[in-house]
Amino acid sequence: MVRLNGVAIQGYGGYVPRYRIRAEEIGRLWGREKQELPIEEKAVAGLDEDSVTMAVEAARIAVKRAGIDPKKIGAIHVGSESKPYAVKPTGTIVAEAIGAGQNILAADLEFACKAGTEAIQLITGLVESGRIEYGLAIGADTAQGRPGDALEYTAASGAAALLIGRLTDDAVASIEAWNSYVTDTPDFWRRESENYPSHAARFTGQPAYFRHILGSINELLNDEGYSIKDIDYFVFHQPNVKFPLAVAKALKLEREKVSSGLISGFLGNPYSATSLLGLVRVLDEAKPGDAILLASFGSGAGSDAYILRVLDGIEEKRDRAPKLKDFIERKIYIDYASYAKFRGKLRLR
Repeated sequence: MVRLNGVAIQGYGGYVPRYRIRAEEIGRLWGREKQELPIEEKAVAGLDEDSVTMAVEAARIAVKRAGIDPKKIGAIHVGSESKPYAVKPTGTIVAEAIGAGQNILAADLEFACKAGTEAIQLITGLVESGRIEYGLAIGADTAQGRPGDALEYTAASGAAALLIGRLTDDAVASIEAWNSYVTDTPDFWRRESENYPSHAARFTGQPAYFRHILGSINELLNDEGYSIKDIDYFVFHQPNVKFPLAVAKALKLEREKVSSGLISGFLGNPYSATSLLGLVRVLDEAKPGDAILLASFGSGAGSDAYILRVLDGIEEKRDRAPKLKDFIERKIYIDYASYAKFRGKLRLR
């Protein structure tokens, strides 16, 4: 476990597209009954959206909520496995779009669904060392699933951003500690030039998801000063609805401690953004003094777990920018044909 000193979230933002497709609509094509489906519906990026445009939207919200000059940002790290360019950074585009200036460290990260929480580790290190004043950690994805595959029901689109700086009186939440747990577990992969990822089916649960996410959480909690009863909110990576609830059961948590951070049932799994969007939803309602445990998971495989403490600044900053519910509640439902067009599943060559 790594304890942090004087590092805090100064602003945060989440973005999801307005388009939705019901899992029932996908199941209709592939012969799956409603009771078999892993979620209710998911968010779908529009024809004019990708992981970069969504990262920009989330970053703008985070900067607005923090109330800082974007030129004070010294680093932008974007975690994604669905970059629109195979060779061209995303971080530089985000920096230009939000007016962050040129003297920054821009970097792209990839570790399946935990690339966004990796960005938090790197940004906090730069802030804590004094190398930068502020930095943006972003998770953004337009996740894909092969037509008819189990992933197609959940792979979704969205982005979340955390603006991190030194601990101040008006900070949103302090970042107290983090822990990582990784192994070489090939539960999910996509080779170069392949359009869709492959996965090891039930192997993705155990020993992949559950081993790693519980490994990172238990080590973090077992260190001095933290216990289950001290945490008010738990946010887990959620490839579906069942997995995070199974983790909650294993940890013997009350349902109310996890319900606020559960988004996959109605937004799907936007990969690198998933756990961060759950955190954004919690920050939209948490009170000063509340403790939050955030735990991501990335196939390949690994998990990052964090302890955050909500601060008084949340009360002033929360209403400065759109909340996640504003994006959740605006919906345009599309059919499978439109979905296939939006997500590039119709290939002419």
